[in-house]
Amino acid sequence: MHILGREAPLLGRFDMSIRHSLLAILAQGPCYGYQLRAEFDRRTGSTWPLNVGQVYNTLDRLVRDKLVEKTVRSHDGRIEVDPSTGQHTYYTVTDAGQRECEQWLFSPVKSYSVSRDKLALKVALAVTLPGVDAHGVIEQQRNATRDALDALTAGASLRTGATTAGHFAQELVADSMQAHAEAELRWLDHVEKALHRASADGRASAFPHNTVKPKRGRPASDSHKQEALVR
Repeated sequence: MHILGREAPLLGRFDMSIRHSLLAILAQGPCYGYQLRAEFDRRTGSTWPLNVGQVYNTLDRLVRDKLVEKTVRSHDGRIEVDPSTGQHTYYTVTDAGQRECEQWLFSPVKSYSVSRDKLALKVALAVTLPGVDAHGVIEQQRNATRDALDALTAGASLRTGATTAGHFAQELVADSMQAHAEAELRWLDHVEKALHRASADGRASAFPHNTVKPKRGRPASDSHKQEALVR
């Protein structure tokens, strides 16, 4: 996802959200692939459009993990042909899938756990790599994020209020994206000011590779180091 001028942190985390989102929709009743994609778009305002291949790949993994099973009839007994395969295939959540869905819905999202945030990682490298204009990196990102925020703000001004549950869900997602863009701009401003201060006192200076050959094996933990000192 490139909504804010960069990919969403941890694509794997986003994939897991898709997995559980599809599972939650299936918990309401059997769906075939195209229907499931349409339901996802309808409930998220098409903010993260999925391609059919992504839906079916996710369904295959859910079937593999015994969270979903293939059936040939919908919950009311109708049989419909899936246009992608020409087969009467519906996907139904299992008891294990129902439990996982409920656990996901009521488990807090760890948004601020230690993770490889791609923008923070890029900035951290930019300030330490010789020959890289860290201020330029920050400015490019700020421009992209500001453009994204302007587009989101313009979209918000066109909305006249939620008229359906789907529109309301779309507004919630758009509000979240706008808040993230605003927060990212504040963080970039903070980084630039901190970089100016650190450059002035010598803390922010690029450095070359370390020529000391690293030791093999995992680094010792602090507790092991303390034990070694005691001995």
